[in-house]
Amino acid sequence: MALRPRSPGFAQNDRHPVVCVNWGDARAYAEWLSKRTGKTYRLPSEAEREFVTRAGTTTPFWWGTSITPQQANYDGTRAYKGGGSTGAWRKATVPVDTFKANSWGLYNVHGNVFEWTADCWNAENAGNPGDGSARTSIAAVVMDANRGGCGGRMLRGGAWSDDPRELRSARRVGRPADLRGDRTGFRVARAVGP
Repeated sequence: MALRPRSPGFAQNDRHPVVCVNWGDARAYAEWLSKRTGKTYRLPSEAEREFVTRAGTTTPFWWGTSITPQQANYDGTRAYKGGGSTGAWRKATVPVDTFKANSWGLYNVHGNVFEWTADCWNAENAGNPGDGSARTSIAAVVMDANRGGCGGRMLRGGAWSDDPRELRSARRVGRPADLRGDRTGFRVARAVGP
């Protein structure tokens, strides 16, 4: 049976993040939303995603250096080596506002689902433009035989089934752009200004 956004193997409703969408699905949604609203929506760049996750902090998590299952949705049976405690492993997504929002008002920037970004996969963050924009061409990417440049895309945030170290603000994960899974979703960014 194929995984679908409404039946990923656990209960989902409109209050949960979408899952089982690949990079192309996420990008198509942003394009559809832009046409529908007349405003410009897109997938955030990897740098933007980290920036809003941190919300002005420099620690592994926006709230500090440790993590507990009362702060984010992940495999709570594992303790973070930087500090924290064990607890619940929910084995599914949770509603998007289950945990406290960061100081910029964003929910679940750590855990719940990995989120697609606009960037091509790159091994070491090498070639980062340094201006917050996404790396969208193979020429700007350090190639890797397993993921193949723009055939792979960057994910951020960590997921409900992950070890807590996967949820750190700086954690980067590359996956094939056609991946659909019960741990993979997205968040959109909206352009501001004229």
